[in-house]
Amino acid sequence: MLEAGGWDRDPWIHIPLGWGKILQHRLHDWGYFGEPESRLDARAIECARGKVIGGSSSINAMAYVRGHRQDYDAWADAGLRGWSYADVLPYFKRQESWEEGGNSYRGGDGPLGVRWSRYQDPLVEAYMEAGSQAGHPTTLDYNGAQQEGFGRLQLTLRSGKRCSAADAYLRPSLQRPNLHVTVNAFVERLDFEGSRCVGVTYRRRDGQTRSVRAQREVILAGGAINSPQLLMLAGIGDPAELAELGIAVRVGSPGVGKNLQDHLVAMVAYSRREPGPFQKNLRFDRIAWSLAKAQFVGKGFATELPTGVMAFIKTEHTQAVPDTQLLFHAGPLAAAPYLPPFKPAFQDGFSCRAVLLRPESKGRITLSNADPQKAAKIQWNFLSTDRDKKTLREAFKAMRAVARQPSMRQFVGQELIPGADVKSDEQIDAHIRHTAITAHHPLGTCMMGPSLDENAVVDLEMRVFGVDALRVVDASVLPGMIGGNINAAVIMAAEKAADMIRGHRQLSPRQD
Repeated sequence: MLEAGGWDRDPWIHIPLGWGKILQHRLHDWGYFGEPESRLDARAIECARGKVIGGSSSINAMAYVRGHRQDYDAWADAGLRGWSYADVLPYFKRQESWEEGGNSYRGGDGPLGVRWSRYQDPLVEAYMEAGSQAGHPTTLDYNGAQQEGFGRLQLTLRSGKRCSAADAYLRPSLQRPNLHVTVNAFVERLDFEGSRCVGVTYRRRDGQTRSVRAQREVILAGGAINSPQLLMLAGIGDPAELAELGIAVRVGSPGVGKNLQDHLVAMVAYSRREPGPFQKNLRFDRIAWSLAKAQFVGKGFATELPTGVMAFIKTEHTQAVPDTQLLFHAGPLAAAPYLPPFKPAFQDGFSCRAVLLRPESKGRITLSNADPQKAAKIQWNFLSTDRDKKTLREAFKAMRAVARQPSMRQFVGQELIPGADVKSDEQIDAHIRHTAITAHHPLGTCMMGPSLDENAVVDLEMRVFGVDALRVVDASVLPGMIGGNINAAVIMAAEKAADMIRGHRQLSPRQD
């Protein structure tokens, strides 16, 4: 196994509260930015992708979300036999160890630890109540029978620590004699003999290159940005675009790098009338103790994120499925430790982000040139349809409406972002253009599909069309956007791939 980054030994990775530092300082990250977005005030939107053992599961916000069952049924309707909700549910169950044990929807003994958020703050309960007061349903388990509604957040945590893919799958396997892990190995080239992929060439940190060969097949897991880049560098892509860069065409596959989809988010932030537990616990002496306690015994304040609520709502009640996700945060995102009188406390507050769940807008990944060390171009193409603009605008209004409910009055101070004077549709749209960012859920750039689909890059077992012994297993193969965070769906696909690679029968579909 080759990893471009290093080992995940940094304590900030494993302490849940360290996520804010990881994101703000772009730790263990490729440092990618997209091209300037014409519909977002020509801003270059950042694209945080994990460059460390565990990949993005080592730097994400740990939310465990499967999406809506209709997401997968839509795949099956489009020709992806074996990928309906009934087909994938057994793999979702196999991946997780849900703290309440297994049931019809949840797994009780899988490798991935999943539990409820236990963050304690009266604001969390008030926000949950505000959802009901605003007319939205509640859900006991958004990963169970009903996704729609306000519910308690679920997180990939075990024993007070992040449970990444490395923790769940890799680390328990390190003693296997047939597994060797090489870190700081930047893969530059896929190596072929005829039509067969026989290995890869990688560059070490000291600048030397090495090649490794595969006896059976090469499994590419570079993610939605890097996997299509490596395929294009190998001559698998759009023939005209490859020719412009002087890359010999191995397989004409116009879908490589296309179909880029991601969730766009818009935020509203408020000051808090009275300081809450987040500000109290971030005083320097307190947070230093909490971080040490979290690191060594897996307990205490730093083992939680200051959140607790996840919601999936409809901006129009006639819709079949939720089109908006609300991500609630019970503390200011830019908060930092303080110690009076040397450094005053930050202004306490809270925020919510509205997520456009099923965008029509699609972007693409293209090569800058034929140099593998040069980052690929990320063209998001956000808000390229009127429907996407309208949906995110209405989602923003719905998010504001929740904060106006009676249960929130004792907590809401001033609206800091964008400010109460932003009222009209035009002003809201301008706020979104100026501030919207990605939710860090890119997928689709090596789309899985039937052989008759000219835009499909891999088949239904994730094997690359046109070559032998090369498979892609990561977010890039997911053909359509998931209605929620995508980490669980990527792991589900990897679980299915594991059975396919080993020649095992697929788990039996769930029979309702």
